[in-house]
Amino acid sequence: VAVDFNKKSFVWGRRAAVDLERVKRIAMPADVIPIEQHLSRNLEELIERRAKFLAEYQNARYAARYRALVEKVQQKERNCTNSTKLTEAVARYYAKLLAYKDEYEVARLHADAGFRAKVEGMFEGDYRVVYHLAPPLFARKDPTSGEPRKMRFGPWMLPVFRVLSAMRFLRGTALDPFGHTEERRTERALVREYEATVDRLLARLTAQNHALAVQIASIPDEIRGFGYIKARSIAPARKKRDELLERFESGLGAERAAA
Repeated sequence: VAVDFNKKSFVWGRRAAVDLERVKRIAMPADVIPIEQHLSRNLEELIERRAKFLAEYQNARYAARYRALVEKVQQKERNCTNSTKLTEAVARYYAKLLAYKDEYEVARLHADAGFRAKVEGMFEGDYRVVYHLAPPLFARKDPTSGEPRKMRFGPWMLPVFRVLSAMRFLRGTALDPFGHTEERRTERALVREYEATVDRLLARLTAQNHALAVQIASIPDEIRGFGYIKARSIAPARKKRDELLERFESGLGAERAAA
């Protein structure tokens, strides 16, 4: 149908095969990136940005919980090594576990004025926004895969998102209507397990086993995706954590590092 467009696509494909970097520079000229979109330039900024995000995600007390553990790790690491890698790992992956994407977070992100402004900037004229969601209390399961099917919702969901976003103070409490599902219980369990794991690492941390401690603290990076996709990665991550912790506490981590 689009003959000229397709011909140009093939031409640029051939050019990319010869000099991909040059094609990227032409196709994506340098833009001025807002400061909030830059990667963190140092440890302090990494911690500050995540603490700010967690305060928006839940509240200031939630962010303080995050800071308390990170600062505890930072102090212990200073006493043992000249590295900040363990603090960096905990700062990244503890925040990741704390900020699990549940119904309240999906609602907050969709109700955010910045998100709506981006959508408006991408489309012109008369358009209609629809949402494809799999609400845990309503979604039907696919008869073949057994996984929840996504359902289509119209623009009327935006006011619902606003209400849900405002109700995020219920997250994790006895009154949380979504908090009793297996998925949400697992999310909260992962946070508690990580806190306990970090305490175990700090109790035996030395310069010799420091590298293994960083590896263990980084295991949440292997838990990816959402919903049933994420659930599949949790068991292997837990198994790996337990195996490495056994090495760490038996002293094998230090011996192998020395070797």
